[in-house]
Amino acid sequence: MRKTERFTVNRANSLWQIYDTVPFWKVIRNFIVIQIARYTPFLEVKNWLYRNIIDMKIGETTSFALMVMPDIMFPERIKVGNNCVIGYNTTILTHEYLIKEYRLGEVHIGDEVMIGANSTILPGVTIGNGAIISAATLVHKDVPAGAFVGGNPMKIIYTKEEMERKNMINEE
Repeated sequence: MRKTERFTVNRANSLWQIYDTVPFWKVIRNFIVIQIARYTPFLEVKNWLYRNIIDMKIGETTSFALMVMPDIMFPERIKVGNNCVIGYNTTILTHEYLIKEYRLGEVHIGDEVMIGANSTILPGVTIGNGAIISAATLVHKDVPAGAFVGGNPMKIIYTKEEMERKNMINEE
């Protein structure tokens, strides 16, 4: 189960009430910063923008590929560990605006995590250290440390222990 906070709405669907939940100028600032970062090929510049302007927690030597889309509304709820690779066109969400409610949840990505291109990470998810996310995966629940996961819906392909056994066999 994802760890999200739920907030009910009484009027029109929750997206119509977006500026009751997040300030308009914050969204504009975040949108501009994220669009600049999405297109810049300079990894240090991206990380500086994310850390210093929109308050994401980004570890050392973490790499965001071109076109990665962090959450525009609540990027400060994203925490990425050291030495990760976030693949091309990946989306990291910390909010969900639904009909009768909206949900907010932090995304925690551990150290040395590899996320394949075109993946989507939903709010309230934790990805453990050393995990590998296959390309085009919908990460809708927590990923154990060291696991290799993929698909839609996401499934565990190999656990950490299975990956270690497989690597030991390949080294022999």
